[in-house]
Amino acid sequence: MIAKSPAPGRVKTRLTPPCTPEQAAALAEAALADTLATLGRVPAGRRLLVLDGEAGRWLPPGWQVVPQRGGGLDERLAAAFTHAAEAAPEAPALLVGMDTPQVDAALLAEPLSPARRGGADAWYGPAADGGFWALGLARPTGELARRLLLGLPMSTPETGRALLDRLTAERLAVHHLPVLTDVDTVADARLVAAEAPHGGFAARLRAMRLADAIEAADALGTGGPEQADDARGTTSEVTR
Repeated sequence: MIAKSPAPGRVKTRLTPPCTPEQAAALAEAALADTLATLGRVPAGRRLLVLDGEAGRWLPPGWQVVPQRGGGLDERLAAAFTHAAEAAPEAPALLVGMDTPQVDAALLAEPLSPARRGGADAWYGPAADGGFWALGLARPTGELARRLLLGLPMSTPETGRALLDRLTAERLAVHHLPVLTDVDTVADARLVAAEAPHGGFAARLRAMRLADAIEAADALGTGGPEQADDARGTTSEVTR
């Protein structure tokens, strides 16, 4: 899992305002915990958390924590795949964004099962904002990861398409996963909470009682902080 420790001011900054930095960090922690729990129900030989910062009580048993390597997001994602490939050569690897706490274990377990993954070289999950929430490689190597990810334009509405173009250029047979919404803005948070109302993320959002602030932002035509920063990030996880 490539993630930042959910510290105030370092994560989910586009949720402020109407959230405070502390509330945004609490939502990030809930999203992180939900996603970890979901991935824990997906069969895997190894689970890696590639972390910027310190692990907290949100980390469940069964995850190996390693520090992030590289500079930009493209370099860090490629390094995460490289680490996974070195730890378990020839084993498939799946990278999943931590910004999709609504993801369901069955959505991943079925296409990645030994019975279903035959013929697939890669798995690609597009995000509603034009990015991607999942990338899997049947035979990952550091060299392949670098060709796919280094220099990829990150945080743009074209990021997902650019990645898909690179997968196609590598002549990889790609299995497409469903489109999911990343939690980048308060509007996204409300949508994702509605899709997974029984999760910890939805419960944390409800407990914050942000309705009045959100409605005020909507009345101003901002929908919260969407227009404050149009960049879309991808924070991701690697499981094996």
